[in-house]
Amino acid sequence: MVTAYDHMWAGIMDEAGVDSILVGDSLSMVVQGHSTTLPVTVDQMIYHGEMVVRAVKRALIIVDMPFMSYQVSPEEAVRNAGRIIKETGADAVKLEGGRIQSETIRSIMRADIPVMAHVGMRPQAVRQLGGMGKVQRNAEQLLDDARAAEDAGAFGVLLELVSADVAKEVTESLSIPTIGIGAGPHCSGQVLVGPDMLGLTPSFNPKFLKHFADLRTQAVSAVQNYVSEVKSGEFPSAEHSH
Repeated sequence: MVTAYDHMWAGIMDEAGVDSILVGDSLSMVVQGHSTTLPVTVDQMIYHGEMVVRAVKRALIIVDMPFMSYQVSPEEAVRNAGRIIKETGADAVKLEGGRIQSETIRSIMRADIPVMAHVGMRPQAVRQLGGMGKVQRNAEQLLDDARAAEDAGAFGVLLELVSADVAKEVTESLSIPTIGIGAGPHCSGQVLVGPDMLGLTPSFNPKFLKHFADLRTQAVSAVQNYVSEVKSGEFPSAEHSH
């Protein structure tokens, strides 16, 4: 699984063979430049989700439910999840929480909308947690949250910043898949933020992140070459003129 937020990158990710694309509320930080995921809205998630759906031919597409789109009541959560699925054409939604959101997960599932749960470090709880980088090690709490999500009908659980030994225990205790980010090698699958793994966000370097490319350096160099050639008169040449 990787994140994508627009038509171009979703098409690239799908062509590369990823199994699933997450339209993450991380777009608040990666695309919009905010310091947390809290500002992004349902309308904005739908706007980006529909772009992704139009590009993808094979991958499963999951759209995040943003902050305060599901916390008020299960009824409001169902309405917002329904909007997301109806207006984007995505396959499923994801929300943060396990035990505390079990009734909400159950309600969305009753509306025939597949739900992935997100436990461990929850970015939407940044104010309560006091930050976004603390590894979660409470095995009892994490197991309870993951099992509650499964019992409520979630088809999978995303584990974020969970110690590898606990993530292994959680994965082995569930009959549904786990997707890890900063949760070690024992999860059923892995997710990374697309721009992060491609080296487009150089100021973000957590331990769990591996850069599979350095596209920002290449992009800056390409634009510098363009600026230089325009200023020197080298571009456009006769080859690029009509």
